Amino acid sequence: MSADKFTAGIVGLGLMGGAFARAFRNAEECGKLGFLTSGHVQIYACDKNTDFLKAAQIENVIDKGFDMDHVPEMLSECNLVIVCLYPALAFEFIEKYRRNFAKGAIVTDIAGVKGEYLKNLRKNASDVFGPDSSPDSPDFISGHPMCGRETEGYAFSANVNFAGRHYILVLEKENRRENVEKLRKIISALGFSHIVETDPLTHDNKIAFTSQLCHVIASALVDSAEDEKVTAFGGGSFEDLTRIAMINAPLWTELFASNKDLLLNQIDNFEKSLLKMRKLIEDGNNQELCNLLSSVREKRLCMRKTE
Repeated sequence: MSADKFTAGIVGLGLMGGAFARAFRNAEECGKLGFLTSGHVQIYACDKNTDFLKAAQIENVIDKGFDMDHVPEMLSECNLVIVCLYPALAFEFIEKYRRNFAKGAIVTDIAGVKGEYLKNLRKNASDVFGPDSSPDSPDFISGHPMCGRETEGYAFSANVNFAGRHYILVLEKENRRENVEKLRKIISALGFSHIVETDPLTHDNKIAFTSQLCHVIASALVDSAEDEKVTAFGGGSFEDLTRIAMINAPLWTELFASNKDLLLNQIDNFEKSLLKMRKLIEDGNNQELCNLLSSVREKRLCMRKTE
């Protein structure tokens, strides 16, 4: 790799992979990536769907596309690789191609669950990503962008907006601080405004509440609807609560199953709160119900401070 250029590689050019490629192109054109190189920032992508690659090249979103037979070639040329696949596939990919990443490259993922996947990767790929790997080995820094859409596929990637969104970096002892700082700068240049650093367990527990539980509730609410014409009586509340119920079923099934224990704990907590509210309504205890709702309002207002 030449010192006067920086190459970012996107693995999986679907909704999120396409969004990352577009964000890189926009950041490059706006001069936000000058800290990486004095020359051109190249954007590569690989995907099993060659139509996605062709479309991205025609739109000048990527500089070069690689089919799956040429993945090692792409990886060997990239300073940064962002793996935008479903969780199990993402970690399988990283393990499989671990010896094809360039020396000193930063490798990251966007998976919504980390715990067991990270443990297995550090164990099964310890020769490259373990604590005893060489100083010029690739550095795997796990990440999770807190954004997305209900749709899927490259064609909808232009609708994903990173501006003002949160990004979570899930750090481990193997990560090199200088690479974490570089990745933070790149993430900021792509539009994300708030970067949180945490550990795998904290990530999975918090995400079980803020993301997975919300999708469970939205899906259950739609499932409980009397009929499909009930939306004629909607005033916005139902629509706001259930937008995310237009769900990518295979992806969210995998996310729920991969984080089962922590998600079930959050569901239990939610059920307790729901039953408490149901009891107050059933008993006609209006004063206590009003007190609870007032408390909920104050709690939600406090939550706004970290949004």
